[in-house]
Amino acid sequence: MKKIISLILVILVTHTLYAQNDAISAEGKITDSRTGKGIKANIRYSSIPTGSIFGRFNDSTFSFSIFGTAKYQITAAAEGYNPRTVIVDPKDIDANKKVIRDVALTPKGQTIILNHLIFSQGKSIIDPKSYGELDEVVQMMKENTRIEIQLEGHTDNVGSPKANLELSQSRVDAVKKYLVEKGISKGRIQTKAFGGSQPLANEMTPDARSKNRRVEMRILKD
Repeated sequence: MKKIISLILVILVTHTLYAQNDAISAEGKITDSRTGKGIKANIRYSSIPTGSIFGRFNDSTFSFSIFGTAKYQITAAAEGYNPRTVIVDPKDIDANKKVIRDVALTPKGQTIILNHLIFSQGKSIIDPKSYGELDEVVQMMKENTRIEIQLEGHTDNVGSPKANLELSQSRVDAVKKYLVEKGISKGRIQTKAFGGSQPLANEMTPDARSKNRRVEMRILKD
């Protein structure tokens, strides 16, 4: 009996040491998207898709251990700001066995630019590299079931205004279709096209035109 107990203890200690060595640290800070300053927020994290591992913080930073290959979602909410959900993927581990993922919150009433949303040139086909950011929108809307959004499409001013308006509409329609296919009710998503009528930059340079080609998300109800 003593031998069996000793063997169990050895297995438990070995497993614990292995788990500690195998642990990855997920770390980040919550900031204001305009100023970059830290914001104290209600931060919740959980494993995807089961949610079997979870926790919360009330701070401007977070740090927790993740194990294995499961992804985690982190949702940050602060008074006066739109909530935001990001996804932590262990594949993004750095040399220090950390996954760094900061969360920038946008003040309520302002739109959220989907900075990593990419389309084929002149088309409404979403580049697969964009799926990660769109999946974060999906998780945010699943986490906050009362949220309703408006997707707003913008282009640069190259080409005819009519063609640009149609392109911006087809692109937000494509984003809406992706979100609906991931389980979000289409009644929670409105779309609006602006073409090239609301540029972020007026310079006639490639960088300026790139900034102007974008999709923004406006939270209508939370």
